[in-house]
Amino acid sequence: MAVELPQLTSECTGLFIDGEWTPSDSTDRISVSTPIDGSELTSVPAGCNADVDAAYEAAAAAQSEWASITPDERAAVLARFAERVDEHEDALVSTLAAESGSVTLKGSAELDIARGFIDFAAALPHELHGTTGPASVPNKENRIEREPAGVVGVISPWNFPFSLTIRAVAPAIALGNTVVIKPSSETPITSGLCIAKLFELAGAPAGVVNVVTGRGSDIGDRMASHPTADVIAFTGSTGVGRRVSKLAAEQLTPQAMELGGNNPHVVLEDADVDMAVDAGVFGTYLHQGQVCISLNRHLVHESIYDEYVRKLTERTETLPIGDPRDAETVIGPIINETERDELLEYVSRTEDAGARVETGGDAEGLYLEPTVLSGVHNDMAAACNEHFGPIAPVIPFGSDEEAIEIANDTEYGLAASVHSGDRRRAESVSRRIEAGMVHINDQPINSNPRIPFGGRKDSGIGQFNGEAIVKKFTDPKWISIQTEPRSYPF
Repeated sequence: MAVELPQLTSECTGLFIDGEWTPSDSTDRISVSTPIDGSELTSVPAGCNADVDAAYEAAAAAQSEWASITPDERAAVLARFAERVDEHEDALVSTLAAESGSVTLKGSAELDIARGFIDFAAALPHELHGTTGPASVPNKENRIEREPAGVVGVISPWNFPFSLTIRAVAPAIALGNTVVIKPSSETPITSGLCIAKLFELAGAPAGVVNVVTGRGSDIGDRMASHPTADVIAFTGSTGVGRRVSKLAAEQLTPQAMELGGNNPHVVLEDADVDMAVDAGVFGTYLHQGQVCISLNRHLVHESIYDEYVRKLTERTETLPIGDPRDAETVIGPIINETERDELLEYVSRTEDAGARVETGGDAEGLYLEPTVLSGVHNDMAAACNEHFGPIAPVIPFGSDEEAIEIANDTEYGLAASVHSGDRRRAESVSRRIEAGMVHINDQPINSNPRIPFGGRKDSGIGQFNGEAIVKKFTDPKWISIQTEPRSYPF
């Protein structure tokens, strides 16, 4: 069955700047292929630095007027955007499948997550209130107000392209900012162009949302270091994030960055093994493991290790692999050959180091079999690296102290999960795991638009969601009012 884009997204093939679909100053284009069968879906402009400049210029020109409109008007644009998302749900799920290999369950879940971000953002114009502060001078009132930061540059990922772009874009514009989006070259439609199209259909004023497609090697540096950017929001690998952060910091531009993870799933000996396996299967294999907060390492107490490995293997072998457009499919394709080859290398190196492949380990095209590895140590390739695929290395431990030590033996600190029949014990272990988010008797793939989301160590800077993103996308202003004449010393 040929892979085609629905009408809504097949029309998104230009840059979107200042409310207009426009060609790039460059004549080069980027071919967008589908991981389903490798065929070309479409092509988009390979934008250049001049395009980035034009987008930032349009965003800056529109920002003041956008910030000055009423909260009701900004909320109404977001409400209409949400309506357009609902109206085009089937087209968006189909495009997520075609462009990123998202199975139906994941695509539908991604849209639900995005709706949560939009609903949260739509309330922000009415919830942003100033505060008052104490005065050390007689007859003075102190007010602390929050103003829009200005222009927010958003550099989007390919794995959850729609929802993770909306996570930044929706609250940014709700708070009176304008945005420039640089989508992933792997998924330029769902991480940028279709978002612009939906905002256009929702009646967003020109310049509020701008999108420049292009290769990171061509325009990434300009996007991150642009002097017009007041905040840079980035989701992606730690390696790229380091460069983005350095370039933004040279302009003194604040950043919100979610980077890589090597997330542990700690199963203590008093855990419900079946529950832990259920959570482990979902947390490892959703979207083929191509999730920053997916499970990278299963840490299991030695007394239940064999049972856990057996049950995890049995469950893994039941997962349907195939075309993500088939509603029954659980495991779709890896995003590209480079990622697939790296994953196969991790499995091979781990097996060579003494681990056992319980199931999986091979690939047909971009379809990598979900894989369970037993007898793994934390220094083996599939455990010490952030593998971004359907691989479950299972590592034994003998005590809570050893589990915590293994969990923390990584440069990352994004997310984790802990399973135990003793809630207080699980909480004690959770507090000692060096991660920004820990989930007890669950797995790490959780998101709530009102709860801060982010990591520690090499897993990011700052947080998204909730009050954290409000503070990131606004600047405080102190306004004092002297209500009675003040006496000065001279």
